[in-house]
Amino acid sequence: MFANNLDTLLVYLKGVGPKRAELLQKELGVSTYAQLLEHFPFRYIDRTRFYKINQLNPDLPLVQVIGKIIGKETVGDKQKKRIVAKFADDTGVMELVWFQSLKWVDEHIVKGGAYIAFGKPVLFNGTFSISHPELENYPRQQGLTGNLTLQPIYNSTEKLKKSFLDSKGIQKLIQLILELHINEIRETLPGYVLEKYRLISRKDAYRHIHFPASAAMLQQAQRRLKFEELFFIQLQLLYNKQINSLKFKGAVFNNVGKKVNKFYNEILPFDLTNAQKRVIKEIRIDTQRGAQMNRLVQGDVGSGKTVVALMSMLLANDNGCQACMMAPTEILARQHYQSVVDLVKDDLVNVAILTGSTTKKQRTLIHQQLEKGEIDILIGTHALIEDKVQFKNLGLVVIDEQHRFGVEQRAKLWRKNNIPPHILVMTATPIPRTLAMTLYGDLDVSVIDELPAGRKPIDTRHFYESQRLRMFGFMKQEIAKGRQVYIVYPLIKESEKLDLLHLEAGIEQLSYQFSQPDYQISIVHGKMSNTDKQFEMQRFIEGKTQIMVATTVIEVGVNVPNASVMVIENAERFGLSQLHQLRGRVGRGAEQSFCILMSGNKLNPTSKQRLETMVRTNNGFEISEVDLQLRGPGDISGTQQSGTIELKVADLAHDQVILQEARNTVIEILNEDQLLDKPENNLLKNYLHRKNQGISFDKIS
Repeated sequence: MFANNLDTLLVYLKGVGPKRAELLQKELGVSTYAQLLEHFPFRYIDRTRFYKINQLNPDLPLVQVIGKIIGKETVGDKQKKRIVAKFADDTGVMELVWFQSLKWVDEHIVKGGAYIAFGKPVLFNGTFSISHPELENYPRQQGLTGNLTLQPIYNSTEKLKKSFLDSKGIQKLIQLILELHINEIRETLPGYVLEKYRLISRKDAYRHIHFPASAAMLQQAQRRLKFEELFFIQLQLLYNKQINSLKFKGAVFNNVGKKVNKFYNEILPFDLTNAQKRVIKEIRIDTQRGAQMNRLVQGDVGSGKTVVALMSMLLANDNGCQACMMAPTEILARQHYQSVVDLVKDDLVNVAILTGSTTKKQRTLIHQQLEKGEIDILIGTHALIEDKVQFKNLGLVVIDEQHRFGVEQRAKLWRKNNIPPHILVMTATPIPRTLAMTLYGDLDVSVIDELPAGRKPIDTRHFYESQRLRMFGFMKQEIAKGRQVYIVYPLIKESEKLDLLHLEAGIEQLSYQFSQPDYQISIVHGKMSNTDKQFEMQRFIEGKTQIMVATTVIEVGVNVPNASVMVIENAERFGLSQLHQLRGRVGRGAEQSFCILMSGNKLNPTSKQRLETMVRTNNGFEISEVDLQLRGPGDISGTQQSGTIELKVADLAHDQVILQEARNTVIEILNEDQLLDKPENNLLKNYLHRKNQGISFDKIS
């Protein structure tokens, strides 16, 4: 996307050299001119505003003052030696102080000279001072790139600063590259796209994002580069999706047979919601096209995704295919298995479970039955992707909470059949629309946005530490009604860094309030063996214990309709998405359920906003949008395996309109020119060709 000169290594740029080049690579990950040009400023300082000395206050970050040097002297000796200048305007006098480069200051900063002083004002003994100010002659010279209206501020590091590559140092390098190579920045977007959205040229965008002539030009530069970044993400996602639909054929599920019909008409104990019916219909259409289905089903906690997945798997069975469902944890896999077995009864289909704790004897039997086609539905964990697990005819793969699996792990399942199986991805983590369009832009998206009839909204309350006894009293009231309670802690043992009420201390405290034999407590955490976890879970499920104390291991996969209270300790330490998932463990029965968010007495503004959001709404999609605003896309999308998109200039929390414009444009282009064969789309085809061959974004010219 840049000309060859911009692919030059930074070591060859004047003022860099081998040591600085190595440091820039290690600290910022930039090694070429082009990569440094894409190290965009993270904020700008308005150099058009000037302060009078009597307007200064110590809370101001950086200021500009016009004045004259009315006196200058050297103070102290040896290490304490410094130069102090008296700097005056028509409202008062302040000090400019230098501790380094004293000889240069002594020679070049002259008494009687008029300057613009720029820096951080500090108040000491009633007098303001600026240490090591940036000084410019006043009036400013015209036409210099460095004399800016909006000064860019770049991210740097301590190591870079020690090599004089602070924000100002980086700015000088970028300034030099632009002065030498501005005309070599090539256009990447077709002319008709630039014209339609009135986007400035790429060359002008790079000039004005680093050295904006005005606030208006900065805005145009940012809009152009954001559009470009989001456009090419969408182009790759949608083009690859289109190619895959042409390339990968899928089994055709034309037959809605006895398994689906019997389950729906005779076995299903409740009516499907309209949202569930709509999503099942979308899956039916997908599986009749003869191309591999790739569909994401989003549904809030308790919206009935498991039933949708089950009916899709029964559809595969009716068409002579096997189906499997992969879950990220054994607890969740067993929960799905139990739910499916309870729903289908024993005679409709043969359902099996395969996890890390499946015995060797059971495993061998499952392998044999799978290859013979005797197992209709297999549910399990990562154990499903092992090479030994072979199906007779795998037609549908359901992946639950897919962000917890790596790309290669998922691909192993897809390769377990000659015809790639249809893919149904499910998540109970509501995904903001902008994030879904980028992380899952190559999938068709279905949303189950309706809860089953009779479900009461969970009553969420926020208690401070000072209200703990009140919380214990509330728990006792609910237990007296025959209900059960979860208490979730973020840590197992006390952390030196985080002063949290951890699980072990919590159990000790609970034992005073809820003593035996009146109360029984289950304990579940990630350090326990699967056997011990299952034993404790089962006690709680059977009602033998009234309280389950746990870490976030119960975030997904626990379904106890009688549990009506979820207490989340140190709730301020959890993200909104996780709080919402935990809250979803209750509210599964007909009775009113409660979620109590316990926090310290002092909260920062972000934590307070999170907890207030939880109290205000049960809507997972509304919560996810707030979460995106507070945390950013990287954190929300989960683990490193999720393929988080790292954006250089666009911001998914604030650039929804630009993202939608970019996506719509790509859709229009691909509708009219499926394989990008038209001459006006050569730039785009070239981009995809290079990108898909693994050549870096920067090397496309």
